[in-house]
Amino acid sequence: MSVGKSSDKLVSPDVALNKLLVGNERYVAGRTESQNPPSARAALAEGQSPLAVVIRCADSRVAPEIVFDQPLGALFVCGVAGNIPTPEIIASVEYAVAVLGCQAVIIMGHSSCGAVTAAMENQGNLSALPGSLPGLVGQIMIPDECVAESDEQSELDVAIAANANAGIDRLMCGSQLIADAVGAGSLKIYAGVQNLRSGRFTLVS
Repeated sequence: MSVGKSSDKLVSPDVALNKLLVGNERYVAGRTESQNPPSARAALAEGQSPLAVVIRCADSRVAPEIVFDQPLGALFVCGVAGNIPTPEIIASVEYAVAVLGCQAVIIMGHSSCGAVTAAMENQGNLSALPGSLPGLVGQIMIPDECVAESDEQSELDVAIAANANAGIDRLMCGSQLIADAVGAGSLKIYAGVQNLRSGRFTLVS
């Protein structure tokens, strides 16, 4: 199995991020350009060379290719409720970095996230959630100041941003491969939140 992209297809982390942010501006303004014509399928079938990795929430309202105005093949997308870098997600990111040569990872939270809301509302009582949800929701990072009793929308927004940002450390701690790539400067990890109402994706620190 070959590792990495050919030199003529390498895209630096900052260039990749800028392409996504510019694409998001087009989406917000209603001026999207990306198309997926039938004629493109033959090239897609031959292989992939994605611009970036996106860890997105599984929410049906979140679609990175649309939000960032990118065609099929441009993004390596991993989806899970709460955009949590689980072991399976981390392994998928490792593949994109080590084999496909991706140099940018975007952790994509979104407003009105049901998984983060569930984590806030069930702090200390995750067993009340159905099925396997306690194990997943329990991994969501909720800041101490975001208490379940609060009705403030701003506290949910803070928790959503904090959870996305916490994904950076989770990726770094969960993978020596990813940590080494970040340390070498060949990979950058960014976190941000999409506002479902406006469509705008904003980086968080």
